[in-house]
Amino acid sequence: MKVVILAGGFGTRLSEETKNKPKPLVEIGGMPILWHIIKYYESYGFNDFVICLGYKGKKIIEFFATQFMYNLNSYKNSNGLETIIYNNKFNNCKITLAETGQQTMTGGRLKKVAPLIQDTTFLLTYGDVISNVNIDKSILFHKEQNVKATLTTINPQCKYGVLSFGDDKNKVKLFKEKPVEKSKWVNGGYYIFEPDILELIDGETISLEHEPLQNLASQQQLAAFRHSGFWASMETYKDKLHLENLWESGNAEWAVWTDSIGKVL
Repeated sequence: MKVVILAGGFGTRLSEETKNKPKPLVEIGGMPILWHIIKYYESYGFNDFVICLGYKGKKIIEFFATQFMYNLNSYKNSNGLETIIYNNKFNNCKITLAETGQQTMTGGRLKKVAPLIQDTTFLLTYGDVISNVNIDKSILFHKEQNVKATLTTINPQCKYGVLSFGDDKNKVKLFKEKPVEKSKWVNGGYYIFEPDILELIDGETISLEHEPLQNLASQQQLAAFRHSGFWASMETYKDKLHLENLWESGNAEWAVWTDSIGKVL
């Protein structure tokens, strides 16, 4: 089963880092978050990746070319999609880097790599999200639901302190600093798709999160796998520092591929 990683966004909210590099190359513990995402999926036995490039995509190509010993094969397919394939000599990992355009939206990126996915179930995530979601259980859940798409949903942490009032509306009865919002479920960015999803994307201006998923929901073809464990999205520099602190303190719950969290393998 292939894993598609969307890695082409501009990352404007993390401009301290993304002026010179794409957000998936922003480092945690000395290695790009993209590397952490790949290692996590590898820990579940997935080693065939399609990475959709966009903003500063050449930097990602350079990373794989210079950091690891890969065999390189570059070509254009019949649809003109420019791709580079790396085969890692050490862990049998195949990584296909596909140039999907700097301005292309998420759905459009997925549509462009459709020839690489072929007619099979596939996984998809973003190049700035890490978690300890159980991939195997989510796939089993997807199959049990018999739907075209499954997303992992999480309870987000509120960004602000939350107040509750009693009978006196001017007096605070309860204050909680950035609580986890148990009553809310949001998209956690880990997907399982049947190839039918590609038929719902028409052009590179389509966002995956809009019409395609909305249409699937209206057809009762979108399931939600609930995850209550660790989840983080690296959207700002503060998020990056938080993840760095978790790594350095040995509390990186996503790093299941190593017993020594602080040691890059």
